[in-house]
Amino acid sequence: MGRVVVEVMPKPEILDPQGKAVAGALPRLGFGRFTGVRQGKRFELEVEGEVTAEVLEEAARAAEVLLSNPVIEDVVRVAPVEADAATTALAGGTA
Repeated sequence: MGRVVVEVMPKPEILDPQGKAVAGALPRLGFGRFTGVRQGKRFELEVEGEVTAEVLEEAARAAEVLLSNPVIEDVVRVAPVEADAATTALAGGTA
């Protein structure tokens, strides 16, 4: 069984009140290096079998049609979960 991750973010010109609230809280909690926050959505789609190029194309179409609101959001990433876990591990996070 394979999984695809789809990440959706508000368009840059759209206000992000949740991101703004988090950005305001970070310095109060001792995280002063961060100057801005944008909050988005992450979806994990499961498929039978391996994640192929065709599966990724279909996930991208689903992201544009159903998972995002194209008026206010951009689909910023569609990738196999395995690639996502490797990126997270390289960044020092947990997979």
